[in-house]
Amino acid sequence: MSHDTLKTLFHPFATEAVPLPGADQRFLFLGAEAGFAKPEGFLAELTVVQDFRPEFRRLEASHQKPVAVVDGEDFDGALVLCSKHKGLNEDHVAEALRRVKAGGLVMIAGAKEEGILPLRKQLDRLGLAPESTPKYHGVAVWFSVPADTSAAIATLAAKTVTVEGRFETRAGLFSHAHVDEGSELLASRLPTDFDGNAADFGAGWGYLSVMLAEASPRTNRIDLFEASHTALEHAKRNLARNHPDLTTRFFWQDLAAEPTKEKYDLVIMNPPFHEGHAAEPSIGAAMIKAAYEALRNGGNLLMVANRGLPYEPVLAAHFKQHGEVCRNARFKVLWAKR
Repeated sequence: MSHDTLKTLFHPFATEAVPLPGADQRFLFLGAEAGFAKPEGFLAELTVVQDFRPEFRRLEASHQKPVAVVDGEDFDGALVLCSKHKGLNEDHVAEALRRVKAGGLVMIAGAKEEGILPLRKQLDRLGLAPESTPKYHGVAVWFSVPADTSAAIATLAAKTVTVEGRFETRAGLFSHAHVDEGSELLASRLPTDFDGNAADFGAGWGYLSVMLAEASPRTNRIDLFEASHTALEHAKRNLARNHPDLTTRFFWQDLAAEPTKEKYDLVIMNPPFHEGHAAEPSIGAAMIKAAYEALRNGGNLLMVANRGLPYEPVLAAHFKQHGEVCRNARFKVLWAKR
């Protein structure tokens, strides 16, 4: 996210194209990111909402008091910062419509590559009569909340998706409409005789943990670590639905900055390698280091990655042994032993 887009979000207030909210007003800030500055005269109390753990921690470091889950209603207004996820942007607008009182303000900002212009057109089609202004390489869009928001909420709110008839996901989560091909390849190489304690790093909505429990029914416990609070809630439901008798624990955690507190016999992972629009192999490298620190001596790492990502030197720098299990046209499965 560009800090320019944060400035775009507050620009209509700074120019008083919309009234500055007073100290007696309450505003939501959905998808909030660190680095924003309220314009002079913006006095409303802000409830800052961010479900992605690394950004949540950045907000805390900037002396905000973020929350992961929205609570409360009858807000006087809401700010929505767009991301690259169309479904998530729409869901945030739906959340604002649920939480803001009739006549209240919803202010949205995003860059053009984040779909702000199609979103504006959609709001217009829904009869919300949005206004907009471009500024700082982005566009700010705003409207007043109508008395009846039911049709708009029904259209914009993220729908529950069922994958393979047994996994619950939703728009905005990684690979929400189908099982990721890399995870599928890793699942086909999971051990069938594992009986210790495992950790699933970057567990998403829980697919790999379910597959490990099925491949190795004697698995003692799986701890799932995930940076998206929403994904972790879906993982809880998917593990309870598919393996209600398995001992599981769930941790909303930034593994690159918050180490695990226990040691494991096995770590499985399909690490993310994008932040925003750019490839960031350093995220996977940080998770490999975190996996090393989390494993007992003799413990194993099993991971999948895009074929072109240079993780082998990172494995060699930390682990006693490492190698490749298999590969296909797009992915490779790697192993390492501590």
